[in-house]
Amino acid sequence: MSYELRLIEDILSDGASLALPDDAINRAIYVVHGGVMKEGDTIAQDQGFHVRGAARITAAETGAALWRWELAPAGAPLAKAGTASTVKLVSALNWPVADAVLMRLDSVSFPPGGCAFQHTHQGPGIRCLIEGGIRIDTHGHATSYGPGSPWFEAGPEPVFAQAAADRPSRFIRAMILPAHLKGKSSIAYVNAEDRDKPKSQQYKGYVDTPIET
Repeated sequence: MSYELRLIEDILSDGASLALPDDAINRAIYVVHGGVMKEGDTIAQDQGFHVRGAARITAAETGAALWRWELAPAGAPLAKAGTASTVKLVSALNWPVADAVLMRLDSVSFPPGGCAFQHTHQGPGIRCLIEGGIRIDTHGHATSYGPGSPWFEAGPEPVFAQAAADRPSRFIRAMILPAHLKGKSSIAYVNAEDRDKPKSQQYKGYVDTPIET
């Protein structure tokens, strides 16, 4: 079976619900703004969670903006919150990533002018910038992104990231990684001289969950 990773933005007014079907699809959901309720739990802004299959997510009185990553069979139907769901990016994956995998949702932040030295990862992921600005150099090309812009990184291809010089920058990402990396970094620096240099990026984790596909 072929798989894809996709990022959907859901905008929910107060009290509106996103009903996820019983389809066994793994999802990592990040609350960009506002808050939601799920099975009696309140999930606030800048928090994330994992769901597999059926779930009902209801916006708090503030409403909610969500980013929803899905690891799904290629072409599987999308769950939508009425007309307020927008597909931001869909990327085909080289599958399988590993015999056993996990789904990780975290954020990476940079001070003004910070960078991530040329590196690779052990699995694919979709990133989405939430503040600041960033330039991604890979495959011989440089691409700049602003808030709300997503991009895909396959993992094995070397990447250099340069954050904006005049303000802090941060992106949210979901990755599919080998399960043995639970609680461990997936990054590997390409150049030996970069491995022991001080690193400017900082991480915040939300989800690091082994999954079945």
